[in-house]
Amino acid sequence: MAKTNAAVGGRAGIDFRCLNPECGAAVKFNLTEVGSPVFQAVCPKCMATYELDSELRGKLARLLNLVTAIRNAEDILGDVNVAVTTKDGELRIPYSLLLTRLNSIITLDFGGRKVDFHLWIEPSSPETFR
Repeated sequence: MAKTNAAVGGRAGIDFRCLNPECGAAVKFNLTEVGSPVFQAVCPKCMATYELDSELRGKLARLLNLVTAIRNAEDILGDVNVAVTTKDGELRIPYSLLLTRLNSIITLDFGGRKVDFHLWIEPSSPETFR
């Protein structure tokens, strides 16, 4: 069953560069739309259409599950850190800072090519990650 924007708690945008070598525009869509049986991604510049096979749709659905899990954990993310050991000791970086300052990219096989998909997650609340 496809999740909706409300179920995810906001928008989970994803994009990739158009595979048309003469175009290269960003093809954007909402990750929650991938579960729709009639989903197609359309390039806004050259109007190329992209249908996703079941394997790619399955991977993107699992990515959506990860986004949903992060949303469900927003209330504790301020207490979670990623620790990096340096010669001077341990440096703790708040996990919420990593989510807002680093670009999330997943590289998947799309039509026999390795394609970078950029993930854009909006917090469910403007106060999240502050």
